[in-house]
Amino acid sequence: MAQNELIDPPASADPEPPRQRGLLPLLLLANSAMMAVYMGVGSVLLPTQVAAIDPAHKVAVLGVIGGVSAVFATAFNPIAGALSDRSGRRNPWVLAGALTSLAALALLGSVTTALLLGIGWCLVQATMNVHQAAVTAIVPDRVPPARRGTASALVGLGLPVGGTVGVLVASRTAEHLRTGYLVLGAIVAGAALLLTALCRDVPRAGPAPARVSKRAQLGAFLSSLSHHDFRWAFIGRALMVLGYFSVVGYQLYILDDHITLPAGLTPPAAIAVLTPVSMVAMALSTLVGGLLSDRWNRRKVFVGVSAALAGLVMAVPVVSPTWTGMLVFSALNGLAFGCFMAVDTALVTLVLPRAEDAARDMGVLNIANAGPQIIAPFVASAVVTGLGGYTPLFLVGGALSLIGALAILPIRGVR
Repeated sequence: MAQNELIDPPASADPEPPRQRGLLPLLLLANSAMMAVYMGVGSVLLPTQVAAIDPAHKVAVLGVIGGVSAVFATAFNPIAGALSDRSGRRNPWVLAGALTSLAALALLGSVTTALLLGIGWCLVQATMNVHQAAVTAIVPDRVPPARRGTASALVGLGLPVGGTVGVLVASRTAEHLRTGYLVLGAIVAGAALLLTALCRDVPRAGPAPARVSKRAQLGAFLSSLSHHDFRWAFIGRALMVLGYFSVVGYQLYILDDHITLPAGLTPPAAIAVLTPVSMVAMALSTLVGGLLSDRWNRRKVFVGVSAALAGLVMAVPVVSPTWTGMLVFSALNGLAFGCFMAVDTALVTLVLPRAEDAARDMGVLNIANAGPQIIAPFVASAVVTGLGGYTPLFLVGGALSLIGALAILPIRGVR
C-alpha cells in the first residue's frame, strides 16, 4: 500500500492549521515534564517508598503496584484521546490532566501503607495519561507528514531531557519523598500552563460527530487494529516496551542486589549517574535517527535495527555484573531506545488509518506503551523470584526486544 493511501482523502484535504510560533519547543517542554514524572517517580521515588514500607517483599509489592496502576494508564489514555477528538480541542485536557496529577502526587507523598501507595500511584497514572493523550495528539494534528520524523525526534527529546531531570530531582529528594513528589508535580503543571497559554487550540472545523452506541464506539475505538500496518506497528512497540520496562522498572533493586557498586556509592546515587549517561545517548540517537529517517525517507530500518540493538545489549550486565558493565549497558540501551522511539513514533503517524481520529488512534497505540507496563512488573517479579535473580530478567528482556524488531518487517506502507 502506498503511503498516500494510508489516510482517507477527505482528511488529507483539510486545510492546515495556522503555524504557531514555538509549538515544538513547547511540546518538548511538556513531554520533558511528563517524562520527569514517569522516570523520577517510577525509577526512584516509588521503589524507595516501597522498600521503606515493606523491605522483605519489595520486589513483589512493586510488581503488584506497577501492574495494577498500569491498568489505569492503559484505560485512561485512549479514552481521554477519544474524548479530546470528540471535543475537537486539546488544551483543556492537557491542563486538567496536569493539574489533577499535581494533586495526586501530593497525596502520594503523604501515604504510609502499601495499599494507599498503590491507590495514589493509580491516580497519578490515570491523570497523567489524560494529559499525555492530548499532548501526544498535537504532532499528527499540526505537523505535515514530511516533517514528522524531525518533529517526533525533537518531541522525543522529552524522554532524555525529562528523564534526566526527573531522576536527578528524585535522587536528591529520596530521603524527603513528599518534597520530591511536589517538585515533580509542579514541573508538569507549570509546563502545561505554558503550553496552553502560549499555544492556542485550533478547533476542528465541521459539524459535531453524531452520537453512536457504546458498542459502536468500542468497535470504532479498536478499528485501527484491523489495519495491517498499524497492527504490526502496535505489536512491535508493545514488545519493545515490555522488554525495556521489565528491566528498567527494577533498576534500583538491580543496583542494590545484583551489581557490585564502588565503595560509598548508593543505589539512588548510582541511578543519578547512569540516567544522564543513558539520556545523553538517547538524545543523540533521537535527533540523529529522526533527522536521517526524514532525509532518507526510511523508517523501518531505523526502527528494526534499534530494537535489535536494545535486545542484544541486555547481555552486557549478564556478562559483566559490575559498575562498568552497567555504564556500558546504560549508554548502549539509551542509543537503541532513543532511536526506536523517535523513528517509530514518526512511522506510526504515517500508518494512522484516519487523520481525523488521530488522538483516538494514538491513544490505541499508547496501549502498546502502557499495556506492557501492566505485564512488565508481574513478568519481572515472576522471573526474579522464580528463576533465581536478575540475570534471567536481562535475558527475557533482551528476547522480547529482539522479537519486537522482527515485528517491524511485515509493515508494507512505509519504507
